[in-house]
Amino acid sequence: MNHFEKVREILFEKELDAILITGEYNRFYASGFHSTGGDGMALVTKESNIYMTDSRYIEAAQNKIPDAEVLLTDQENPYTKLINEQIERFGIKKLGFEDETMTVSEFKKYSEKIKAEFFAVSRAFYAKRQVKDREELDCIVKAQRIAEKALEDLLKDGLEGMTEKQVAAKLEYLMRLNGGEGISFDTIVASGPNGSMPHAVPTDRVIENGDYVTMDFGSLYNSYHSDMTRTVAVGQVSDEMKRVYDIVLKAQMAGIEVAKAGATGREVHMAGAKVIEDAGYGKYFGHGFGHGVGIEIHEEPFENPRNEVGMHAGAVVTAEPGIYIPGKFGIRTEDMLFLTEDGNENLTRAPK
Repeated sequence: MNHFEKVREILFEKELDAILITGEYNRFYASGFHSTGGDGMALVTKESNIYMTDSRYIEAAQNKIPDAEVLLTDQENPYTKLINEQIERFGIKKLGFEDETMTVSEFKKYSEKIKAEFFAVSRAFYAKRQVKDREELDCIVKAQRIAEKALEDLLKDGLEGMTEKQVAAKLEYLMRLNGGEGISFDTIVASGPNGSMPHAVPTDRVIENGDYVTMDFGSLYNSYHSDMTRTVAVGQVSDEMKRVYDIVLKAQMAGIEVAKAGATGREVHMAGAKVIEDAGYGKYFGHGFGHGVGIEIHEEPFENPRNEVGMHAGAVVTAEPGIYIPGKFGIRTEDMLFLTEDGNENLTRAPK
């Protein structure tokens, strides 16, 4: 699975001769081959796909990217030399680059050594990546099923008596055991009063009867992420805790009802936030309603009060409102949605 042709569309849209891809995520999106950090570059021209990497990845890249010319970079053939050879070969004058990924020092080096004029294309990449094709969606769904099975297996033995760190470790182990390639992000497990911190780091706190436990986690499958949050009650919880849980769930359903292609991130966010505000808990919900998920755990589109741009059909976004009361407890529930022209498909099957 690769998207060289999608990247090539940017050339014609922006009237460029080629695009140089240096960032880890866009490099994977284009080529379908994953290497970390700066361990590789891709060059997409109107006529050809070029992938450049060093001896650690060369054989794997040759096997994984059959529709690209794979070149070896080494001390005698640095990236700049290989790129300039292709610039001369294809007559490249206008070169797209990842302005939101490349560092200032990298830009200085490449713009001085590469014999072409540079043009920013990061936003065009994000627009392409927002719309998932069938293969991408299948990877996200597979990652989600792995995460859901891990949660199901975890809860069979209960949480009381475990520490937050132990719950996080067990969740991550179970996701690996069920076929995950790794975790989407650092697993969040927050119990009792720690739940009031939306991005709490797991501690040695022992989970007790009467606690809410918020678990925010995800799995990787073929380098695509999943993302979900569930808040579970351990034993008996208070009437206030039950009431607030119901408010969060109603807020989530209100946002989900609005989420579709053409809706803005602000519209979705405000639909959920209004439910929480009307219930008197507005000051306890301070983050956005959701975000896009794909090759990165947070990517466009974003559902927050600042996003006035309509979302695209084919985007995968989260729906994750919460209420966080300092010193007492917190609640968040999160699903992933696949946006369509007339609504959305909820990709998350775990019960709430």
